[in-house]
Amino acid sequence: MPVPQIFRGRMTMPVIAAPMFLVSGPHLVIAACKAGVAGTFPSLNARPIEVLDEWLTQINAELGAAMAADPSAPIAPYGVNLILHHSNKRLEEDFTLVVKHKVPFVITSLGHPGEVVKAVHAYGGVVFSDVIHAYHAKKAIAAGVDGIICVAGGAGGHAGTQSAFSLVREIREFWDGALVLGGAISDGWSVRAAEIMGADFAYMGTRFIATQESMATPEYKRMICDATAKDIVYTDAITGTHANFLWPSLEKAGYRKGTLGSAGAKEDFGSGAKAWRDTWSAGHGVATIHDIPTTAELVARLATEYRAACALPLSPAVA
Repeated sequence: MPVPQIFRGRMTMPVIAAPMFLVSGPHLVIAACKAGVAGTFPSLNARPIEVLDEWLTQINAELGAAMAADPSAPIAPYGVNLILHHSNKRLEEDFTLVVKHKVPFVITSLGHPGEVVKAVHAYGGVVFSDVIHAYHAKKAIAAGVDGIICVAGGAGGHAGTQSAFSLVREIREFWDGALVLGGAISDGWSVRAAEIMGADFAYMGTRFIATQESMATPEYKRMICDATAKDIVYTDAITGTHANFLWPSLEKAGYRKGTLGSAGAKEDFGSGAKAWRDTWSAGHGVATIHDIPTTAELVARLATEYRAACALPLSPAVA
C-alpha cells in the first residue's frame, strides 16, 4: 500500500497524533514529531490568527533544527487540520498561512478538499481527508487526496458509528492509497491490529490528551485516566452533531443522563459551561489509559508494544 514519501523513514511507528480541539498545540506537536510520530493540530486552536503564524514558525524552526542536528533521527512530519465547513469564517486566512509555511501535510474535515489539494500539491505537500462513511471517502478520493482517515466507532470527538473492521475493509475495496484508522486505539497492540486490517497508519487522539505536553487542563487529563468505556456518551445534545464525550464532564456542566438530548436535559447551574471547553471529549480508548507521561515516554512505550505485537506467532489453532 503506497505511503507518501514524506513519511518514509521518518517515523518510529505508524502513528498520527490526531488534531484535537483545545488540546493539540505546538508543544505536543513538536514532542510527537521528535519522538517519531506525526503530530497535528487544528488551525482553530491558534487564536487569534496571528498566533497560528507564530505556531507554524515555531514548529518549522524547532523540527528543522532537530533534523539538522541529527539527520538520521526519525523526525516525523507535522500536519494541520482545516475545517472546510462554511461556518468556519477563518478558513481563508488559515489556509493562506498553511500555504505560506508549506505545512507538510494537511488534514481536511467537513467539506470538499479540491482547492486545498491543488494548493498543497503545488508546494509538494500531501492532503488527507477524514471520513466516517465510504460515501465520503469516494468524494475525497475524486478530489485527489493522498490519504483517507477512517474515523470509526469509538473515536473521540465527532466520530462515526461504523465498526473499524467494517469501515477499513469497505474502503479498501476501492482505495489502495494511504489509509489511516482512528477509533479506540490507545496502545501499540491496537496499532498493529489496524495495520493487519489494512490501514497504513493509526490515528491516536485520546491517548495523547493525557500527556504532559497537551493543552488539556489537569482535571481533564485526570478524568481521562479515571474513566472507562462506560463513561463515554455518544450524543448530539452538546453541539448538535453526534460526538463522544466524558459523562462526568457533562454531569458537572449540569446535564442529566436520563433526559440527555431532550429540552430539559440541562439544569442551569449558572456555570456558563461551553462545549469542548467544559464538556470534554474522549473515545473508548480511555479504558486502558492510566497515567500522564511525557509524549516521548508514551511513544517509547507504544513502540515497545508495537514491536511485541509484530513478533506474535500464529495462533496454536492454525500453526
